[in-house]
Amino acid sequence: MRAGIVGASGYAGGELVRILAGHPGVELTYLCSETYKGQDISAALPNMRGLLSKECVSYDPATAVEQCEVVFLAQSNGWAMNQAAKLLEAGLKVIDLSADFRLKSIAAYQEWYKLSHTSPDLLTGAIYGLPELHKTAIQAANLVANPGCYCTSAILALAPLLKDRLVEPDTVIVDSKSGVSGAGRSSFKLDNHFPELNESMKAYNIGVHRHTPEIEQELTLLAGRAMKISFTPHLIPITRGILTTAYAGLIAPDWTTEELITLYAEFYGSAAFVQVLDAGQYPTTKAVCGGNFCHIGLRVDPRTNRVVVVSALDNMVKGAAGQAVQNMNLMFGLDEMAGLDRAGVYP
Repeated sequence: MRAGIVGASGYAGGELVRILAGHPGVELTYLCSETYKGQDISAALPNMRGLLSKECVSYDPATAVEQCEVVFLAQSNGWAMNQAAKLLEAGLKVIDLSADFRLKSIAAYQEWYKLSHTSPDLLTGAIYGLPELHKTAIQAANLVANPGCYCTSAILALAPLLKDRLVEPDTVIVDSKSGVSGAGRSSFKLDNHFPELNESMKAYNIGVHRHTPEIEQELTLLAGRAMKISFTPHLIPITRGILTTAYAGLIAPDWTTEELITLYAEFYGSAAFVQVLDAGQYPTTKAVCGGNFCHIGLRVDPRTNRVVVVSALDNMVKGAAGQAVQNMNLMFGLDEMAGLDRAGVYP
């Protein structure tokens, strides 16, 4: 299968290169990077030296159509909505890693991203690419909107509770911590400089983070009613990883930790990349670094009648590139774990 990556030199694009270069059913035929055009991909991604040699080129839709069957768009918000239609009309499958096709509401997109959507006609057919919830739809899709990293961790943490109507929707709070790579390779803000970030931790975009409507959209589908959550992201001094702690008030007072763990294990029983931990065990970002897995642990607090759910994933893999490859596998009828069936890096 011939695959192309637009934005191959970015953090998410670079992870796509790394994963797809070792995928048994993929040939990387088109690597686009305006920053490194005319140079070998190893100039942008030194980890690929000795493993892959291919020249980066400028983006040209005609060339992409000629050389690819699937194209990953790893560009900033606002780019894919102007380019996806050309690729889809030519019969290619498209996986977009930006937010351009995640939100079904044009008004919500314009409110949270401050951009006018130029391809609203594509939103109906765009499938939200969270395989644990939308696997069948992804298998039939031509355009997949790859979820945000915070969103993946939060939705997976809460899905079983809301689907089975076990918690009060109005009590949901999501607290997330992310590594710095989530800001992207081209982000040169002062907050991301090593002296500003090291040995520190900070909350940011409280109540206004762009992933909020995406989380609420998917939780609304699960809960069967409109959801509004409190979401607070934090920046922590690690390169990779997201740790999310979600809180919700239980409707019934007699659930135990062990019973909810059993419920989670059954809910994710067929999910290739979700691991539910035993009672007393909680996820760590170290355990999922470099892999496509999401680890989930939980505990019922009988004193407050709340459940606390903790999820961990690598924001560059399950939160971005790995999930995109997982979606590609489903779209082309491949083994869902193809190219992803490997452990992360530990310690």
